Amino acid sequence: MFEPLAKLGVVELRREVRAGRFTGQTAGQAPDLLQGNLVILPLEYAGDFLLYCMNNPKPCPVIGFAGPGDPHLPNLGDIDIRGDVPKYRIYRDGVFSEEVIDITRFWRDDLVTFILGCSFTFEEALIRNGYPVRHIEMGRNVPMFHTTIETIKGGIFSGPLVVTMRAYSQEQIPEIFDLSAGYTHAHGTPIYWGDPRKIGIGDLSAPDYGDAVPVDENDVPVFWACGVTPQAAIARAKPKLCITHAPGCMLVTDVPSSEPPLVTISFASLQHG
Repeated sequence: MFEPLAKLGVVELRREVRAGRFTGQTAGQAPDLLQGNLVILPLEYAGDFLLYCMNNPKPCPVIGFAGPGDPHLPNLGDIDIRGDVPKYRIYRDGVFSEEVIDITRFWRDDLVTFILGCSFTFEEALIRNGYPVRHIEMGRNVPMFHTTIETIKGGIFSGPLVVTMRAYSQEQIPEIFDLSAGYTHAHGTPIYWGDPRKIGIGDLSAPDYGDAVPVDENDVPVFWACGVTPQAAIARAKPKLCITHAPGCMLVTDVPSSEPPLVTISFASLQHG
């Protein structure tokens, strides 16, 4: 049975992230705890983005929310979103501007935080059940690809579905599917497996995000919806400002990965003006 690479517990990991010493990808870190993708938007766009998430629960399962100006996420743990992600990306008018390890200087009273489920969450379940996760074995980030599958529009937000890829033998896929089904809060079951060209992926060795991971001759590429999907929608919608995690650099929470967190969203708090 495969043993994952050396990893940190959540207390040590968060301390290292807050100190700016851990700035890498979080796959395999803080085992059995829920990880999340990050999207922070000004209030004027937050209602549209919530609608986009509701229309696309597979790539965008909301597991955490903080209203305007609130950097804390008590339903996910002792978290200050301004410094508890290893690396952030800043987008202005939909265009990537810079990558930083702390967003305190960008923080404003109108910023709304969304945390979306992440497929890293169910990888520990795969490993525990004897299904190695090759990018973790290799110390790499999971490969992520744009597809030709369009998501459902929500307000100003729309765009292609982004997927992650892990490869397994044809015989393993039914069990992989069943294991993933227990994690609907982390993208759930795969959306497709087989010839990547059928979903618009021309070259598995050239991912749009993350790192290339080889696929053995007898394995089948398996694709899950990915929480980087909103970044493609952001590029199309062009909000004045958006802050996300850098691909693979997730928020690690205090919540067990098997327990979908209760999320309370006040729609009144998203009314602009």
